[in-house]
Amino acid sequence: MTDLPAGQAAPAPEKLQRPRSPWGDVWFQFRKHKGAMLFAGVLLFLVLFVLAGPLVWRVDPNFIEPDTVKMFKVRNKPPSLAHPMGTDQLGRDMLARMMYGGRISLAVGLVAMLVAIVIGTTVGVLAGYFRRLDGILMRMTDLFLALPLLPLLLVMMMLFRDPVARVLGPQFGTFILIVLAIGVTSWMSASRVVRGEVLALKEREYVLAARSIGLPNRRIITRHILPNVLSPVLVAATLGIAAAIITESVLSFLGLGFPPDFPTWGRLLYDGISEIRTYPMRVIWPGIAISLTVLSVNYIGDGLRDALDPRIRGR
Repeated sequence: MTDLPAGQAAPAPEKLQRPRSPWGDVWFQFRKHKGAMLFAGVLLFLVLFVLAGPLVWRVDPNFIEPDTVKMFKVRNKPPSLAHPMGTDQLGRDMLARMMYGGRISLAVGLVAMLVAIVIGTTVGVLAGYFRRLDGILMRMTDLFLALPLLPLLLVMMMLFRDPVARVLGPQFGTFILIVLAIGVTSWMSASRVVRGEVLALKEREYVLAARSIGLPNRRIITRHILPNVLSPVLVAATLGIAAAIITESVLSFLGLGFPPDFPTWGRLLYDGISEIRTYPMRVIWPGIAISLTVLSVNYIGDGLRDALDPRIRGR
């Protein structure tokens, strides 16, 4: 220890920084992606718009003026203080319908994504870990990839919409049918990604060590395989939300989605397309909402992919 000159104070010891946790590193890298952070804020705004908006704007989205004369006076109105996004062909408030429809569109995207990710992860893990199942499951995946998905979805909706609606009701039945139809036809890309990761992971030293001490396959998969395929699954999940929202919008746009009194952003597009030249705002509002949601989810997925990749983290 060196002697200090008289009257000079000893320097304060440097404060050691606590090492970041793995998820702290992911968040640190995610914050560096400016596009992902920007559109994460946009997505948060849209979520607050559809969830908290009805608490402020307490207007029934399906309210139709009972007086025919008054109904004709308020139909197809431009944006105003009374109706910030205007009204539709029946005089219903477009702002309230945008909020209510956004809830359904986002719910369809989330639930359909969960269905697709569960199926895709299960098929990918089984195909990658068990060699005897690999050929069968991958040929089944190739079969689904070869199918024309949009015509298949249209056929499923035409065949099963009315029977399911009679059992579960027109609204809940249509929701379940659309979610299952989208989820069952969009799991293939996730299964291929997970299978590739599992093929590499099952040859790692810790997996071989677990197998050498007699650990059952079920325990190895749940303890060592699944946690390590989490990053590609999260990226596939974010992109799956965008694909599910677009698919639901296409079905509703073609008139095979939800009933007219159960608005979604795609249904609002379908209702306004016949009068797009006269009242373009009825198509612009749901189109902007769908575009911003899909763009936000894609940017967030891009940011997560970079943040979860240890080869990119820290650059």
